[in-house]
Amino acid sequence: MSEAGDYQHLSADRILATLQRLHARIVARFPEAGLARVCAALIETAEFAARDAAQLARPSALWRLAALALVIAGIAAQIVAFRFIHVEATGISAVDVVQGLEAAVNLLILFGGAVWFVLTLEERAKRRRALAGLHRLRSIAHVVDMHQLTKDPTVVLTPQPTAASPQRTMTEFELTRYLDYCAEMLSLIGKLAALYADRVRDSVVIDAVNDIEDLTTGLGRKIWQKITIIGALEERRS
Repeated sequence: MSEAGDYQHLSADRILATLQRLHARIVARFPEAGLARVCAALIETAEFAARDAAQLARPSALWRLAALALVIAGIAAQIVAFRFIHVEATGISAVDVVQGLEAAVNLLILFGGAVWFVLTLEERAKRRRALAGLHRLRSIAHVVDMHQLTKDPTVVLTPQPTAASPQRTMTEFELTRYLDYCAEMLSLIGKLAALYADRVRDSVVIDAVNDIEDLTTGLGRKIWQKITIIGALEERRS
């Protein structure tokens, strides 16, 4: 593939490599944090999504063979029908000929409908499989959001804890890095979802991918608002 072609499609390998580097960065900075385990789970999900999307992009030989068999059977049925009409043509009325032609047309419609059903059955099977993979990505996006939910910058910078408040030990810099890692994970989840849209040109799948990208973008926007607040509070104190 040409260099220009390399930049026309998402590379699953590069997304995985970026995720692995992100996991190493999280482990180095927060070795005991649950976010590192979430990132490790995301890597496993990414490996599955990459394989799944690649398999969905390939045509299914089984369904194609079934459609080909139906086409051959339909052609054979038409040949037999026309031969029967030709053999019986002597001594039969025009009405009988019309009825024979009508039967041949009905056979053509029947086999054409069967071929269309088999081909759309392959499409529906791929759609269900892609939607199942996208559901996994949507779920892990919400898990990432849960991990940043309690990272309130105003509380960390001006602590006034209560007895029910969670323990917060991060500095401003650590909190910024933690939130940034969450934002990166959400962005990569959106790219993993886009793998399905890149491999499966199905309108339902593309709509589901757009929904996940909207979700991760919205969650990421909340995180960057927190990072902006940290920066503003630090500037105000300095």
